[in-house]
Order: sequence, then structure tokens, then C-alpha cells
Amino acid sequence: MESNIRINNAADISVIVIYFLVVLAVGLWAMYSTNRGTVGGFFLAGRSMVWWPIGASLFASNIGSGHFVGIAGTAAAGGIAIGGYEWNALIFVVILGWLFVPIYVKAGVVTMPEYLRKRFGGKRIQIYLSVLSLILYIFTKISADIFSGAVFIQLAIGLNLYLAIISLLLITALYTITGGLAAVIYTDTLQTFIMVVGSFILMGFAFAEVGGYDAFMKKYMEAIPSQTSYGNTTISAECYTPRKDSFHIFRDAVTGDLPWPGLIFGLSIIALWYWCTDQVIVQRCLSGKNMSHVKAGCIMCGYLKLLPMFIIVMPGMISRILYTDVVACVVPEVCEQSCGTAVGCTNIAYPKMVVELMPNGLRGLMLSVMLASLMSSLTSIFNSASTLFTMDIYTKIRSRPSEKELMLAGRAFMLLLIGISIAWVPVVQSAQSGQLFDYIQSVTSFLGPPIAAVFLLAVFCKRVNEQGAFWGLMFGLLAGLGRMISEFAYGTGNCVTPSNCPFIICGIHYLYFAMILFGVSAIVILAVSFMTKPIPDVHLYRLCWSLRNSKEERIDLDADEEQDKADEKDEESVHEENQEEPGCFRKIYNWFCGLDQQKAPKLSKEEEEALKKKLTDTSEVPLWRNVVNINGIILLTVAVFCHAFFA
Repeated sequence: MESNIRINNAADISVIVIYFLVVLAVGLWAMYSTNRGTVGGFFLAGRSMVWWPIGASLFASNIGSGHFVGIAGTAAAGGIAIGGYEWNALIFVVILGWLFVPIYVKAGVVTMPEYLRKRFGGKRIQIYLSVLSLILYIFTKISADIFSGAVFIQLAIGLNLYLAIISLLLITALYTITGGLAAVIYTDTLQTFIMVVGSFILMGFAFAEVGGYDAFMKKYMEAIPSQTSYGNTTISAECYTPRKDSFHIFRDAVTGDLPWPGLIFGLSIIALWYWCTDQVIVQRCLSGKNMSHVKAGCIMCGYLKLLPMFIIVMPGMISRILYTDVVACVVPEVCEQSCGTAVGCTNIAYPKMVVELMPNGLRGLMLSVMLASLMSSLTSIFNSASTLFTMDIYTKIRSRPSEKELMLAGRAFMLLLIGISIAWVPVVQSAQSGQLFDYIQSVTSFLGPPIAAVFLLAVFCKRVNEQGAFWGLMFGLLAGLGRMISEFAYGTGNCVTPSNCPFIICGIHYLYFAMILFGVSAIVILAVSFMTKPIPDVHLYRLCWSLRNSKEERIDLDADEEQDKADEKDEESVHEENQEEPGCFRKIYNWFCGLDQQKAPKLSKEEEEALKKKLTDTSEVPLWRNVVNINGIILLTVAVFCHAFFA
């Protein structure tokens, strides 16, 4: 690892220290000022968030350090098409806020699997989905984020990889485990601000160094490494010359590295899964004060998602111009020497630029940006994963947990997650870190489409029932795993040493595979549903789109279970009234973990109904409804324009 510039001057170090103190202060303030002693408070921030923290938090939990390292790297290798990934979201945040969230709110759910349980009944779908989501979190999001954050720290400070990771996780864990969702959302807001400002400054330096946009387009096409042969092997030219279509988003349907039908349809399926059914994203929307705030938050996130093309993708490409021999290396020995991976060094495109271009003090700021993006996406994932575990899996193991026990289970589970994540890092490190973003995307496109199909049909097609959804998911899982395992077994290969995986398995581009998988899963779901009995409407009021405005009483498919729980709660509250006053240390510990909030007064049945009505209310003030609708339309127009301009 050659790393000649270390962060060792007073300016950089003080910026980083100040940054961490501010984040901890915001986290502690959020802990102190919000209610986190209840499940609703800890996991949904007490349903009281206004629009700007929601928007900032959606953006921050989406853009992790994996984006800075992975997207910039892919851009250095293949041009701007990867920015299409980011812009696809502009359309899907609108679909999320206008179509999906109203249904989730009316259903009155905390987690996505819980929605499926209300919609279909039965436990098997809920448990399967919770477990699958947790596995996806650990193997794609958490490990890739930790790995890329560590690449960065290693390049900048020269710390040992594991030391860097463990210290990062400890700071993150401190306020996530104790503070709940409100702390996470407010610290996210702060970190979004820092991320955007810091990467804008870097973009300015990068373009200044290259000499403006036109020079950038010209020089990128000429960024060819000097060493292209080793021993008696000469590497073929297509491996190191920039692609002819580098500056187009839409590429040839057969030969392109991101073919245009895949980018329009295949990517939309993955985006549907990620933006509309993923716990991390939806949980932020469910914490909104009312629907107008949620929609405004989605729009804000959409506008922020315009930025990555300019603050991540293009700087990644500029890095290839400035450090061609390092970033675009093709000779395995040279790559090994520059960044420790024989496959290629595009991953270090962004970090390299930060370390080389930024002046003192600002370099510290950019390191804090990377830490910010890393910590914000990690905290969101930890909070959401523990919500999934506590509400969906733990309640199946222990049938009658008290509120306090749920809070403790969620926090203990976070510790376990952190342990697993650290253990998984060496695997990601050796799993051809040359293609980090591709690794994440391909895993999601093998496992995500069936889930997207189930949610889409659950919301928009009343006829779909439990059997259909379950078998559709199972079929999709087997198909996806088949492709994923064979691809990892054969290795993905690279341009110099292609993998010898048969075309029928690995030859189909992963975005096309996502389209096929989605289509087949949907067909299975519909076929099985039409062969079995439909679910009576009385169970579906306000759970699917066609019945969203019905006023009738809904009889939940899991009503008998809920009734048992309610009876238990009554017994338990009687039991809790006669407990003695806790001691002094116990009080401090309880405050720190947010367990000490005074017992809420026992609500009468009428008050409970009223509270439930308030939580599942999706009405909006007409004025604000029109304001957000107009903004939504503007956002969609902007999205279409951006795609067309760079097509």
C-alpha cells in the first residue's frame, strides 16, 4: 500500500475531532429530547418528523460510503451510465410517497413483513421476508459499506483495517443503540449537509485541476495507462481504453455494459424493491407527521439524488484522468502494488483524489464526509434491522414479551449484527474488491425481484392470496440463488482473465435477469392465486389500492393473535403497578437506554381507538396537498429531462 500523504497535520485532525463531537452532540440532544421508551418512539421516532429531516435521512441512508467508493470506481472504469442508477430513484421516490406509503400508513404497520402478514395472513411469508431482508443487509449493505469506509481510512491515515472498522462501529453503535430512530434521523440530517458540501468542494477542485467540462470530456477518452503488457502477454485494447459510449446513459442493448432496456426496466424493478418495500427507506417515511410531510420529504430526497452524477460519478472519472496509471491499471502486478488488489484499482478512484487534491483542513472535512456517509447508512441499517428482528422474529420466539423486553432485544440484536459484520469483512475484501458496486447490484438483482413482485401485486391486485405470494417468493428465491451461487462459484472474472462460466448461466446481464425473474415470479404468484380461494374483502379494507378509501371495519387475518396479546397486556400492566422504586445507578442506566419513560396512563378503549385513528390517518390539508403534488410533477419532469439530456 503506497500512501505517502497521511492525515497528520493539526488542521485535518482538529476538523475530524470537531466533526465527531458535533455528531455525538446532535445524537445526544435527540436522545434527550424525544420519547424513545416505547416501541413507537424508538423505532418510528414517535411519528412526529417534519419533512426536511425525512428527506435528508432518506438520502443519507441511501448514499453510503459504498456509493462514494463503488459508484466513483465504476464510473472511472465505464463512464456516466452508472449515474442512471441514481436518477432512476427520482421516479421511485414519487411512487413511494404517493402510492405505497398511504397504504402502509392506513394498514398501521411498523415493518414491511408485518404489512404482508396483515395482507395475506399466515406467518410463513412474514418470517421468510424478515430473514431474507436481514441476510441481504449483512451481505450487501453492511459489509460493503464497512469495507469501503475502511479502504478510505487505510488510504488516508494508514490505520490497520480492523482497528479502523472497530473504532468506527463503536461510535456508531453508541448513539444508535441508545437513541433510536429520532437520533438516527437527526444525525443523518447533519451528515447529509456535510456530505453535500464536502463533495461539492471536491468537485470544484477536480474540475479546476482538469480544466473545465469540455477538457474533461476530451481527456477522459485519452486516459490510457502506460503499462499494458507483462511478461509476454499483451492485454487486448478494449480492457484499458475508455468505452466509446462513456458519455451516454443509454447503451447498446446487446453489447453495452449497462444495456438500455435493463437500465429502464430491470433497474426499475430493483428500485421498486429498494425504494418502496425496503425497511430502511419506508421506516423513515412512516415516521412522518402526516402525509404532506412524507411526500415533501420524498421530493427533497429526489432533488438530492440529482447530485451524485455530478459530485460522485464525474469526480470518479476525473480521478482516472489525473491518476491514470493507478486507477486504470490493468497489469495485475501494478494493481497489486498500487492498491493491494490484482483485479483492478478503480475502487480507490474517489479516496485517491481526496487524499491528493484537497488542501489541509479540507482533507479532514472530506474524511469526515466519508465517515459521515458510512456511519449514517450503518446507523439506519442497524436501526431497521433491529426493528425487523424485534417486531417480526423475536415476537415469534417469545409469544408475550413486554415493551421493555422488546427494547432490550432490539439493542442486543444490534450488538450481534455488529459482530457478524466485522467477521464478514475479510470475505468482501477477497471477493474481488475490484467490482464493489457490481457485487452489491448483482446480489440484489438476484434476490430482490420476487419481493418487488409480491409487494406490487399485494398493493395493486386484490385477488392475490397467501398461497400465491408464498410460492412466488419460493420459486423466485430458488431461481435467484441458483444464478448467484453459480456465478460466485465460477468467479466473475475480469477483462484480462474472463471467467469460464457457461453463457446460459452467467451470460445474461444481471439487469435482464432481474426482468426475467420478476416476470416469472409474478406469473407464478398470479397463477397459484387464481387456482386457490380469494381472500374475502372484509379482511382487505385499506390494505390494497382498490379498497384504500373504504370506511368499514377491517377484520385482520391475524385478529385472534392480536386479541390474545391485548388480554396479556392488561394482566401485565396490573402486575407492573406494584413494583418498587429503582435505585440510583439503575435510574441512570434506564435513562441511558431510554427505558425510564414514565408509564403512560392506561387508555380507555375509546382513547385507544382515537389514537389508532390518528396514527392511521392519511388526510391532508388541501393547500399543502396541491403544493406537494405540483412539486412531484416538477420532479418527474426534471427526471425525464436529465435522462434525455445525457442519453
